[in-house]
Amino acid sequence: MTSEDFIIREIQPADNKELAVVVRTVILEMGAPKVGTAYEDKATDQLFETYQKEKAIYFVVEHKNKVVGGAGIAQLDNFEGNTCELQKMYFLPIARGKGLGTKLITKCLQKAKEFGYDNCYLETLPYMKAAVKLYKKNGFVSLENPMGNTCHYSCDVWMLKKI
Repeated sequence: MTSEDFIIREIQPADNKELAVVVRTVILEMGAPKVGTAYEDKATDQLFETYQKEKAIYFVVEHKNKVVGGAGIAQLDNFEGNTCELQKMYFLPIARGKGLGTKLITKCLQKAKEFGYDNCYLETLPYMKAAVKLYKKNGFVSLENPMGNTCHYSCDVWMLKKI
């Protein structure tokens, strides 16, 4: 199975339920806390609606008509500046190790550039080592402190990339 077996497309309303399962499944698989993460976000159950705003977009990864991952960008919450956040990037095991993460990050950053953002910020957890490695490979650099306020206080790895 290669990345060619997967489709990356914009989110649709019917994707909400499957995506919420993907996000929560991966969070639990990684041993991440339920509090202070996307696990408890109201937005996790309404991802389509969450991204129906200016300068925001969410993409899903589909395999054989089943949602197996996704990621999006939107303005960084509670931040005065032209910075977006790479958000809710999660993949089920079937979608990992096939270059889809880089494809999705590239697609999100292209959109961020089109939207006119200067920087892209992200937050993750230190034990999501493969994710941190992927972000570094794609040009994100580690920060000493968080930017904005995403309310994800359990996420203590902060990264930024100039667009």
